[in-house]
Amino acid sequence: MVSPFCLFGYFQNDRKKTKVAQEMNQVLFSVSALCLLILLLIFLLKRLRQPYMIAYIIAGFLIGPHAANLFPNAEDIEPVAEIGILLLMFFLGMEIDIPDNKSMLFEPLVAQGMRVVLTLGLVMAVSFLAGWPYLTGIIIFILLIFNSTAVVSEYLRKNGELKTEFGMMILNILLLQDLMLAPILGAIQFMGGKGFSWLRVVVAVAACVLVFLVLRAVRNRTFIQLKIKDIFKDDHELQVFAGCLLCLGFGVLAELSGLSSALGSFIAGIFIGKLDTFKWLEGALHPFKVFFVALFFVTIGLRLDLTYLNGHLLTVGLGTLLLLAVNSGLSAAIFKGLKYSWKSSLYGGALLSQIGEFGILACSMAYKMQVIGHDLFKTGIAITALSLLLSTVWITLQKKFLFKAGRHPYRQR
Repeated sequence: MVSPFCLFGYFQNDRKKTKVAQEMNQVLFSVSALCLLILLLIFLLKRLRQPYMIAYIIAGFLIGPHAANLFPNAEDIEPVAEIGILLLMFFLGMEIDIPDNKSMLFEPLVAQGMRVVLTLGLVMAVSFLAGWPYLTGIIIFILLIFNSTAVVSEYLRKNGELKTEFGMMILNILLLQDLMLAPILGAIQFMGGKGFSWLRVVVAVAACVLVFLVLRAVRNRTFIQLKIKDIFKDDHELQVFAGCLLCLGFGVLAELSGLSSALGSFIAGIFIGKLDTFKWLEGALHPFKVFFVALFFVTIGLRLDLTYLNGHLLTVGLGTLLLLAVNSGLSAAIFKGLKYSWKSSLYGGALLSQIGEFGILACSMAYKMQVIGHDLFKTGIAITALSLLLSTVWITLQKKFLFKAGRHPYRQR
């Protein structure tokens, strides 16, 4: 005779299996719907000659918790999606050549320094006049000084401008912003009451100096070619995992030293790009880069709260337009101060008009540590997502207005 306890256990296990199967079916359905939606949006945007990044953000919004609710929580996939930024920076490092012209390393430092000072002065003045708490002003300042490396670099690459003198200038500014991430996050932790660690600051500064020296040493140098080509030849599995280890491993080392993991992957890409032994890496990792970068922008769309947008449409809409205008104007004035032409200055201002992905990270950390309130957090995320969504349209319109068809921005003294 079968024991009732055995029957009870059987039915309990059967229910668990059914629940797991249902959850698996839900995941498969959600991912399939996401892929279908992205495909349809890409076909549309391809006809409109707009970057695919817009499709990823819109798709994330449509399947997110505030629309179809196929992906109820952005935080569940965000850690995986951030791998896309590491792969993107890794490929950037492989593609570019560090310029021998010292001004291409010095001018971005001056430009970003001026931008930080001007932005801080502007935000503090507005905060004083509006009567905002000083913490609100600081978080807004942090949001304004970060741009999107993913959006700008992909735009420059697809338009054949990444390796131009002007493109290198923009990219170097973005890399300097990545260097600023560690001290900025440390400041947010201090404001959240976690205390201040001088050791972490010293390590981060030392790592920044080391990165500068590495970039300086890499210029026009030919590294000793490693004799390990035959190990990876015609073995795709080895190539994929070796490539992932190099990209993510350097990211981990950078994170441990107090820098951003994205910067570590970029440095890895620079070294790997100098070695003929690793030419196979681009083909091995490119599909992963496409998928994870798309997933990263999908998570931004998932954060868009339609209910909050409807209730604060005027604030978010005007805030986004004001952000694009202020960032563009400040950056254009700085480029003009560095004796670029007005056309190139305005185009550079448009490229640096949006809030970047690290701004989202800073805003999220500030909210979790109760440095800012719920309304400012929601407004910051909404404006950031909309600025990323509209920035490529803004850049394209500026470029069409400033330059003739097919003509790249150029340096004029």
